[in-house]
Amino acid sequence: MKQVSIIGLGWLGEAAGLRLQMQGYPVLGSSTRLEKVKLLRNRGLDAIHFTLDPDPKGKAYSRLLDSEILIITLPPRSKEGDGALYLQQISFLRDLIENSAIKQVIFISSTGIYPNTSKEVPYTEDEVISESNSGNAILLKAEALIGESSKYDLTILRMGGLMGMDRIPGVYFSGKEQVVGHTPVNFIHQADAAGIIAWVINQGLWNQTFNGVAPEHPLRREVYQHNATTLGIPLPASFQETTDEAVGRLISSDKLLETGFTFEFPNPLIFPYLQSP
Repeated sequence: MKQVSIIGLGWLGEAAGLRLQMQGYPVLGSSTRLEKVKLLRNRGLDAIHFTLDPDPKGKAYSRLLDSEILIITLPPRSKEGDGALYLQQISFLRDLIENSAIKQVIFISSTGIYPNTSKEVPYTEDEVISESNSGNAILLKAEALIGESSKYDLTILRMGGLMGMDRIPGVYFSGKEQVVGHTPVNFIHQADAAGIIAWVINQGLWNQTFNGVAPEHPLRREVYQHNATTLGIPLPASFQETTDEAVGRLISSDKLLETGFTFEFPNPLIFPYLQSP
């Protein structure tokens, strides 16, 4: 089977790597922390140390470029500074890929790229996004940068709010005042996010963009209340008052569903978690 490299064996990258490895793919990944490299190897994933600062650093990182498929899961950290470092990293990475054996790339983006405004119909992959209306202009620029080359096939996965395992939405707002509860969520469970990555590779869905979002969108209040009931997490101290339960931004996963992908956890109200906090 084709060799797969993953730049960024973080919360999602590690899950994707383990899933692909279980399916028979040879997987090599990277971490920016040497201690994490050791942990990953102990968990059965071949990993090396690799950083982009913004130019590449690390021992034998060229091994990552010997694969046919590359998955990029670098967090943009666009809230830190002006995002210039992240864009330099993506630019350096694109140049490395162009001069390598890599033929196909999956770039992990975010639904945060869509405008932060509500509308009557869900946002789809066909939405016209510009720097002036994007919810994350840095990530929009990064998508454009990695897509500038014609030397490899590129599929962009815009993931929703990544939940599951140790990421429990109710924890983040427990005990807080005036929490927004009347808007729908655009979450995805870690297992499904990793599953989408494997699905794209297995089905050969290249040169496309997909939204990775669970198809059901309960209200935030409903999710927090369910977390409180099932996991014993204290509720927010109060919710913002509103008479409009329809306000909010919905992201469509229809395009992905039309490829035949089946969500293991289509409803955020039934997301399983690793343990109660």
